[in-house]
Parts: sequence; structure tokens; C-alpha cells
Amino acid sequence: MSAVSPWQTRANAVTALRLVAAPALAAAVCAGDMGPALALFAFAVATDVADGWLARRYGEVTPLGGFMDHAVDATFVTTGSAALALTGVLPALLPVLIALAFTQYALDSRVGAARPLRGSALGRWNGIAYYAVVAVPITRDALGLAWPGPDWVAALGWGLVGTTLLSMADRARTSLAGGRPAS
Repeated sequence: MSAVSPWQTRANAVTALRLVAAPALAAAVCAGDMGPALALFAFAVATDVADGWLARRYGEVTPLGGFMDHAVDATFVTTGSAALALTGVLPALLPVLIALAFTQYALDSRVGAARPLRGSALGRWNGIAYYAVVAVPITRDALGLAWPGPDWVAALGWGLVGTTLLSMADRARTSLAGGRPAS
């Protein structure tokens, strides 16, 4: 790796851009400015794709970079879901559980020991679904669509509350047993 430190990589710089976009997304959602919110969401997705590509392209793949990518993803979706919860679109419990699930994931992976993160199949699907549950109402409102309705989006949010609790329980059970979560 040609960077001076593992913090100073192209990939981590792009990841940091997504972190900066998180409070702007929340502000746009809370203000009801869904056009800018959608643009910020699209920007976040683009940076999420780009940081991994840059890390592989320039040999900057590190445990720190992987952790930063996941931490910023968790921050972005927690912030977005919190703004949507404040506006009554998603359950208020969801952003709390997203933050707790990521914290559990990081602690279970023993990130301080510079180990790779230990994923699980349900956790991976939840991570994708967190992005989706933020994207759906923002996209719907930015484009002036009637579907999916508020009840459908709320139900999706409550479904994620359930699968997040299941994932956290599975991770705790597996951790206590000394194993790895099901991949």
C-alpha cells in the first residue's frame, strides 16, 4: 500500500464523504425536501460502491477500511432511519436497533484486534434492507408516487425491527457458545 497510514487511502476518503452526507440527508428528510434527500441517498450508494472498488484497485484493502465502510454504512442508515422515524414514517425503535446491532457486530468481531468483521447471513440481508427501508419512502416522496403507502413502509420497518432482534439474538447465542454466526 502506498499510503502513509491506513487512514489515508483513496477508499477511506470516499467513505468519509458518505459520513458527511448522513447529517445532510437527515436534515433534508426532516425538512421534507425529498428531492435533495434522494440525491444525497444516491450519492451515498455511489460512494459505497466506489470505496470498495478503489480499495481493491489500489491495493488499499485493510481491516480498518472494512470496519470504516461498515461503520459509515451503519451511521448513514441509522441517521436516515432516525430522520424518517422523527417524521413518523418508520418505527422509532428501528434506528436504535440498527445502532445496537452494529455495535454488537463490531464488538463480536473484536475490531480492536484488527480482525476482519464476522458477518452472518441474516445480518448481511438486514444491512441491505436498512438501505432499502430508507430509500423507499424517500424515492416515493421525491418522485411523487402513491405506492408504497405509509402502512406498507411502516410494516417493512417493523419487519426489520423483528429481523434485527433475531440477528442480534443469534449473534449473542453464537458468541456465547464460542462459534461464528451462520454465514
